[in-house]
Amino acid sequence: MTTGKTDLGPPPLTVDDLKDTPDDGRRYELVDGRLDVSPAPVYVHTRVESRLTIHLGVIAPPEFEVVSTPGINVNADRTHHRIPDVAVIHTADAESPYLTKPPLLAVEVVSPESSIRDHHTKRQEYEEFGIPSYWIINPAPAQPSITELRLEDGGYREVATVTGENVLKTDAPFPLSFVPHWLVTPGGGWKTRIGGSDEAAG
Repeated sequence: MTTGKTDLGPPPLTVDDLKDTPDDGRRYELVDGRLDVSPAPVYVHTRVESRLTIHLGVIAPPEFEVVSTPGINVNADRTHHRIPDVAVIHTADAESPYLTKPPLLAVEVVSPESSIRDHHTKRQEYEEFGIPSYWIINPAPAQPSITELRLEDGGYREVATVTGENVLKTDAPFPLSFVPHWLVTPGGGWKTRIGGSDEAAG
């Protein structure tokens, strides 16, 4: 009687394997031990990410920290690793080399190749990980938009979608407001206008 051998394939990757990935501008994440690679972001994506990080960082109370592209281990096995475009954490929850606790807010800026991932895959992953707030930003120059999702009873509920020069006002993770239009519009005017005003909101 011959006993056949079962090829189990390579072991799942962990965050330890990420140190071997090249520093080429692409984003290397892990999904159930498999590498998930995204191309380097285009300039408008970088502009949105940078402006949002600056704006939130200026208005955040001292007990919060606003970080750009933090690595987050979303399971104890360290085989599932995500890198949101922007996140807000409690300062006390900062860790190195990667975060292991759910941030208070995760933000993804949608690109053509990431639409399904951001709207569906990451939404489910962030939901299961217990991230209280998730924003999805569409940086379309003609009509930029943001969708705000909040975790309620274990699932995300859409609480607002704001477009163009309208103002998003929210109290999560802290009271804030901003205008999608000024995330994408060229020039320096965004610095004083991104927070919106009562007149603009009306």
